[in-house]
Amino acid sequence: MTAIASPERRATRHLDVAGLAQAGACALMAVVVTALLFAISPLDGTLGFGLVAYALFLTAYAGVLTLTIGPLKRNDCLATVIIASVALLTFVPLVLILGFVVLKGVPGLTNAFFTQTMETVGPLDPPDVGGARHAIVGTLQQVGIAVLISVPFGVLTAVFLSEFAGRRVARVIRFLVDAMSGIPSIVAGLFIYTLFVLRLGHGFSGLNAGLALSVLMLPTVTRTAEEVLALVPGSLREAALALGAPDWRMVVRVVLPTARTGLITAVVLGVARVAGETAPLLMTALGSDGMNTNPFEGQQSSLPLFVFKLIRNPLEGQVTRAWAGALVLIAIVLVLFTVARLAAARLRRETR
Repeated sequence: MTAIASPERRATRHLDVAGLAQAGACALMAVVVTALLFAISPLDGTLGFGLVAYALFLTAYAGVLTLTIGPLKRNDCLATVIIASVALLTFVPLVLILGFVVLKGVPGLTNAFFTQTMETVGPLDPPDVGGARHAIVGTLQQVGIAVLISVPFGVLTAVFLSEFAGRRVARVIRFLVDAMSGIPSIVAGLFIYTLFVLRLGHGFSGLNAGLALSVLMLPTVTRTAEEVLALVPGSLREAALALGAPDWRMVVRVVLPTARTGLITAVVLGVARVAGETAPLLMTALGSDGMNTNPFEGQQSSLPLFVFKLIRNPLEGQVTRAWAGALVLIAIVLVLFTVARLAAARLRRETR
């Protein structure tokens, strides 16, 4: 019996000096030709120039690759170029936004910004007077309340949806979670305002703000945690059940520990979803210029409210403080992401 030989694997072309030279020459040619076209025709606009130049570049690069390496490897190179272009197109706006916020916010990052409040600051005071200490404390407390509420409910809901997916009630719950994902943030604020501030008469407070943020955070944590739990191999569940473990012990001792790195990511994504929300806080915490460390009573500020209030001010000092608040808010989210990644990497090393 004659053995069937496996087909030879086709290796993709690696990026080398010759490939870079070809791509650079094609790009230069595309820019020159596009400039000539725009000079002798009524075509105009930066966006149009970029699209025409990119189309010419791909056409020229495809022709060069066909002549040098053949049509098969040409497709690999073209796919690599297109994917890299899309990735760059996505990365550039992020870098521009971060760079712009850093450029505007760094002048306002003084010692007073982290140690003082805006309670005694006048509109004409320089940026080195007054700060956002009260807003930073308010943000941490409100987001912390949202985490304490959303994470347990979100993870438990995700466990139910993952382990009992075939039940009718699971389909109903999944539909409700998907519907909650599309709720505008202002609707969550209106819900908490109507129920707790008006009906129950609790007044504005950081607790109400945390409740509104938890409404927005819950579907993000639930959906992400469900996807993570679905990645746990079914063989682990079957092995635990075969050893006589009940369902709850199998979930607690096998499923959740296996998916803990992904669950940490779910929590961080939920925090990132709500950390910059402003609309629900306007109707639940309202904001304050002074320090309020009691989230259960009284108006409380936060970094989004701090930025929203000061950025509308025409005075330069107030606008500088607003940009500094935006920079600190971004830094908090980045720190959370970094801590989550480090914790996930440590847990991954421990499980090996």
